[in-house]
Amino acid sequence: MAKRYLLSCILILMAAHLLAQGTSVVNLKCEYQINPISVSSLSPHFSWELQSGRRGVMQSAYRILVADDSVLLQRNTANIWDSQKVKSDASIQIAYIGKPLTAAKKYYWKVMVWDNKKQASLWSKVAQWQMGLLTPADWKGAKWIAYEDMPDSMKIFPTIPTPGAKKRAPGTDILPILRKEFDIAKQIKSATAFISGLGHFEMNLNGKKVGDHFLDAGWVDYQKQALYVSFDITGQIKPGKNAVGVLLGNGFYFTPSGRYRKLTVAYGYPKMICRLLIQYTDGTSADLVSDTSWKATPGPITFSAIYGGEDYDATKEQTGWDQPSFNDKSWSNAIVVSGPKVLNAQNMEPVKIFNVFTPQKATQIKAGEWVYDLGQNASGIPQISVKGNRGDTVIITPSELLDQDSLVTQKNTGRSHYYRYILKGEGEETWQPRFTYYGFRYLQVNLSASKNSSGDLPKIVNIQGLHTRNSAARVGDFSCSSDLFNRTNTLIDWSIKSNMVSILTDCPHREKLGWLEEDHLMGNSLQYNYDIAALCKKIINDMKDAQTPDGLIPEIAPEFTVFDGGFRDSPEWGSNCVLLPWYVYQWYGDKQVLADSYPMMIRYMEYLAKQANNHILSQGLGDWYDIGPKHPGVSQLTPKGITATAFYYYDLCLLSDIARLLNKPADIKNYTQLAAVVKQAFNNQFFNKETKQYGSGSQTANAIAVYMKLVNPDDKAAVVENIVKDLRSRNNSLTAGDIGYRYLLKVLEDEGRSDVIFDMNNHADVPGYGYQLAKGATALTESWQALPSVSNNHFMLGHLMEWFYAGLAGIRPADDVVAYKKIVIRPEIVGDITSANGSYHSVYGSIKSEWVKKDKELDLTVEIPANTTALVYLPVQGASQIIRNGKRMPHVKIEIARALVNIGSGVYHFKVTE
Repeated sequence: MAKRYLLSCILILMAAHLLAQGTSVVNLKCEYQINPISVSSLSPHFSWELQSGRRGVMQSAYRILVADDSVLLQRNTANIWDSQKVKSDASIQIAYIGKPLTAAKKYYWKVMVWDNKKQASLWSKVAQWQMGLLTPADWKGAKWIAYEDMPDSMKIFPTIPTPGAKKRAPGTDILPILRKEFDIAKQIKSATAFISGLGHFEMNLNGKKVGDHFLDAGWVDYQKQALYVSFDITGQIKPGKNAVGVLLGNGFYFTPSGRYRKLTVAYGYPKMICRLLIQYTDGTSADLVSDTSWKATPGPITFSAIYGGEDYDATKEQTGWDQPSFNDKSWSNAIVVSGPKVLNAQNMEPVKIFNVFTPQKATQIKAGEWVYDLGQNASGIPQISVKGNRGDTVIITPSELLDQDSLVTQKNTGRSHYYRYILKGEGEETWQPRFTYYGFRYLQVNLSASKNSSGDLPKIVNIQGLHTRNSAARVGDFSCSSDLFNRTNTLIDWSIKSNMVSILTDCPHREKLGWLEEDHLMGNSLQYNYDIAALCKKIINDMKDAQTPDGLIPEIAPEFTVFDGGFRDSPEWGSNCVLLPWYVYQWYGDKQVLADSYPMMIRYMEYLAKQANNHILSQGLGDWYDIGPKHPGVSQLTPKGITATAFYYYDLCLLSDIARLLNKPADIKNYTQLAAVVKQAFNNQFFNKETKQYGSGSQTANAIAVYMKLVNPDDKAAVVENIVKDLRSRNNSLTAGDIGYRYLLKVLEDEGRSDVIFDMNNHADVPGYGYQLAKGATALTESWQALPSVSNNHFMLGHLMEWFYAGLAGIRPADDVVAYKKIVIRPEIVGDITSANGSYHSVYGSIKSEWVKKDKELDLTVEIPANTTALVYLPVQGASQIIRNGKRMPHVKIEIARALVNIGSGVYHFKVTE
C-alpha cells in the first residue's frame, strides 16, 4: 500500500509539473494597448505574449477569434473574424482582416497558440477594444461650443517672427465652465464619452472628475487637427437625472498676455466638442452632443497659461455646478464656434500625476514668505492646503534653483510663472493648478491677508509637489555595483520623466517644445525604460503636419512658433522623420509605420538634395552644446557640415533599406547610388588621409563618421584609435555635444572599448554626469558643466543610459532581426564594476541579464521570453571552464575573448571561472 501511495503521489506531482510547463497566452494588446478605447485603424494590429515553464518554447501557429459579444467567445464562436489556424511564429503586429468595423462599437477577442512541439495552449482570457469616431458623421451632429468667440482679426498663428512681433499681445481671456443635464430612464449597458477641449479640458460627471488624466488633450498643430479623448463612463452614470460639467484651459491653443510667454499664439478662445454615447440593455442607444442647449459661464480659474501659470479665485466657485438640479438660469447658452475640422483619437498614453514630493526643508524669509525645498527637480504642479479668511491670497512661485539670497529664481527658465489662489474662507481648502505645469524643485510662497480681514495671514497647512508625466508603462530597470552609475541613471531618468508629455520636450519650463533631435538620439535610451510605441507614432504624425510644402522638417513639431536660421533647418533635427519611424520598426516590429511615413521621408530627402552644394550640407546648429572654449551653443569643435552631411548620408542608407522592406526596387537603386556619391563627397571634403582624422579631429567628427559607415574599412581602426587618443589626452574627458555624444558611446561600445566609456564617465572632476551630480543636480542639466545660466532639467545628453542596458547589462537586439525576436546578451565587464542587473520587457516578454563578478568567478543569469531565441556572449579570456545550469559546456564556439552560446527561451545560469 505504501509503495502504491508513493507512486500515485509521484504521478500527481508529474502531472502538476507538466501542467505548470504548459504554454499560456497573456498580455493581449490591440494597437499597443490593453483594452483600448477609440481605436482608429480599420485594420487594428494585435499582439500577445507566451509564458511557459519549459525552455526553448516557440510558437508554431495561432488562431484568433473576434466577436461583437463576449458571450459568443465563451462558446468559442466568432461572428466577426475567425483567423482559423495560421501556421506562423508571429505574435506581434498581426493585422485584423475580418468584417468591416463600425465606429464606436466594442469588439472582443481571444487567441490560442500551438508551440514548437505541436501542443496547443488554452484560450487566452477575453480582451476587448472599442472603435473610435472615424468620420465627422460619427459625431452625430456635435458642435464646437464656447462661451465667447474670437474674431479672426485677433487670431495669431505661428509665423516667422518679425521685429516687434514678440510684443504683440493677444490679451487675456475668460476660462469658462460648461454644463448639461440629461435623464437616464432605462438600464444602461455601457456609456462612452468622446470629448475634445481646446487647449485643455477636465470633464466632471455628477460632481466627480472623469478619469485621472492631466492636460488632456495632447498638443498638436491646431491648424491641422485636434485630438479627442475617450472615457468609459458607465460606472459614473446613475438612473434619473445626471449632469456633465466641463472646465476649459488655454494650453498651447491660446497664450494670454501678462506673464512669461516663450511664444505667442491665439488660435481662438477655449472651446469643446463632445458626444456621450449611452447604450441600453434593451439594445437601443442615445447620444448627448455638444450644442447650444449647453450652458456656459466664467469659471473660478481667472488666468491660465501654459507658460505663465494659473490663478484661481475660490470666491467665484459655484457649488454643485456639475451636478443635477443646479440652478443655471444666470448662465448663458453656449455658442457654436468654428474649430479644427479634423478630430483624431488621442491614442498615446495620457499625462497623469505620479510622485508626490513633500518639503525636505522649509525656510522662512520674513512674515508671510517661505521657501520650500522639495529635494527633487521635476516637472509638475504644486498642491496646497490652506486656512484663512475669505479673500486672503496665496502666491506660489516655482523654480529649479535659488539665487544668492536663497530666493527662487526664474531668470533662465522663463519668468514670470506663478500660481495665485484666493481663499473662499471655509475651513481647510486644498487646491492645485489644472492647465499648466513647470519644472521645479523649490516653491516660494507669499501670503497676504484680504483688505476686509483682521490682518491675520492665511496659514499653509500642507504643501507638496505633484510630478506629472506621460503615463507610458515602465518596461525596464537597471542597477549595478557603482553608486555613481546608479545615481547617473536616476539623474537621466528624471530628465526623461520631466519631459515626457504628449510630445518629448526639451525642458519643462521655459520652452516645452518638441525639439526633434532628442527623439532619435535619446529614443534608444528611452525605449529601454518606457513603452513609447504609441507616443512615437503621435510624434511621427506631428512631423507630418509640420512638414512644409517644400519638404522641410522643422526642428520642432508641432511647430508652435516658427524659428528662422539654424534653429529651423538642421538636418540632425529634421532627420528624425527618417530615424524615428525606423527605430519604431526596429523596437516594435511595426512595418506599417514605415509605409505611412515613407512619403514624408521622400519629400525630406528631396529637400536636402536641393540644399546640398556638391552633395555637402552645411546649415543648422551642428553638435549643439559641445564643450569648447566659449559658452555652449552652436557647435564649436566640429564643422557643421560634418554632422549635417553625415545625417544626410545615413538617411539615404536607411531609406534604401526601407524601400527594400516596402518592395520599391527603383527607390532602392536611386538611394543607394546617391548615398555612394554623398559618401565620396564627404570623404573628399572632410577626411585627412595623413592624420586619419575628420574635420577638426573632434570626438564627434570622428565618431559620427565611424558609426554611420562613412569611413572606408581600411581606415576605420586608425580613426577609432584617434578617438581613444583624444579622450586619453584629456584625462578621459568628453567634448562631444548633443549630436555627437551618442555616437561616441556607440562607436566605443561596438569596437570593444567599453573600458574607455567607463573611464570617461566614472569621475566627477570634469564636465559630465558625475560633475553634474557633484554640483547638486537632481535631473540631467542642459550643459555638461551644470551651468546655472541654462536649464537644469533637460532631455538631451542622457545617452549613457543606453550603454547601461546594452553595455553593462548586455541586453540588445540582434542586428538581423527586429523587435528583440532574437536577443543578444553581451555584458561588458569593465572597471571596478562587480555586478550589474538589467531587465527589459520587450513586445515578446521579459528579458533579464544579471551578473556578479567575485574573485575569479563570473556568474551570469539570463531570462529569455518564449517565442524568441538568444545569443549569449561570455567573457572567456583566461577562463578554464564554462558551466551552464550546473553542467560543464564542452562544445562552445569561441570568438576572440568570448564564448558564444545559442539558447532558447527560459532561465539560464552560467558560471565562468578562471
